[in-house]
Amino acid sequence: MRIMDFRSDTVTKPSEEMRKIMAYAEVGDDIYGDDPSSNALAAYAAELTGKEAAMYVCSGTMGNLIAFLVAGRPGESLLAGARSHVWCAEVGGFSGVAGLCPYPLNDDEGIPRKEDLAATSRADNNIHHPDTTILTLENTHNFTGGVAVSPAKFADVAREGRRLGFHVHLDGARIFNASVFHGVDVSAYVKEVDTVQFCLSKGLGAPMGSMLCGTAAFIEKAMKWRKRLGGAQRQVGVAAAAGLYALKNNIDRLALDHENALNMVKLLEKGGVEVEPVSNRTNMLFFRLRDEHPSDEEFVAKCKARGVLLNVNEPRRIRLVTHLDVNASDVEEAAAVILEVLS
Repeated sequence: MRIMDFRSDTVTKPSEEMRKIMAYAEVGDDIYGDDPSSNALAAYAAELTGKEAAMYVCSGTMGNLIAFLVAGRPGESLLAGARSHVWCAEVGGFSGVAGLCPYPLNDDEGIPRKEDLAATSRADNNIHHPDTTILTLENTHNFTGGVAVSPAKFADVAREGRRLGFHVHLDGARIFNASVFHGVDVSAYVKEVDTVQFCLSKGLGAPMGSMLCGTAAFIEKAMKWRKRLGGAQRQVGVAAAAGLYALKNNIDRLALDHENALNMVKLLEKGGVEVEPVSNRTNMLFFRLRDEHPSDEEFVAKCKARGVLLNVNEPRRIRLVTHLDVNASDVEEAAAVILEVLS
């Protein structure tokens, strides 16, 4: 039985070509700065994002956390969307490790409202308030449905953050999905922020790792924090070579993932499933189980028994994610399985 895994785009496996490149990657000791593959990846990531420098980190969560550690100090506050990944799915690192006090912003449309920034900020010199120093944004926005926030809307909010004196950080785990969806270069988003983290291990198909990009001075400080957190590695070129291959070969094909997700929506809706409406949908879709449907556990188990893996994002809310390891036929077959189980 073929397993069709729609749990996340993190489940992708390296292609045969990528595996060959990893096997023959040039390596050195990255802590000494002499790993050729890691250096090439960092230079290419900086070029793509229009930033001065970049560095490889173990994960997107680590990249975001390091950005907060460099840009903020314990006791200061951070503005983040109430449904953002850094708030909901990174174990509270911004407070538990970086010591920052978070303030939630309404991001139900994938990005906070511009007018909420000043209202929520505590950068008011009030002796009783922690100084607000960081604004973190997310694009595409996971928990609101994989929304690709438009370049204009994103720029408007990011510029307001900078006007207020914040360090603006982009959790761009899937920023290439946004750039492909809107047909713009990724630099159209990144030029409006101080730092950006993006993942190599999601839709781009590398087996691990993320990149953190910013000014040369920022990345120099970030490298020390990476070391302090235990994230500095030696012959990391084996993984870096996969990341470089992904950036050079797998960005444009993200459009196919978007197409497959849209087709899944059409098939499920044709079968009576109410998929959550999302403007600017990329490679995700969500729907809620109704009272007459099986329990969360039963639904997931019955789909798994028929070869379809998916996630319960929150009670009664199901998420499916398309990626390079599922094709159009898989989408059709998985939709049929889901409809069969629901009926």
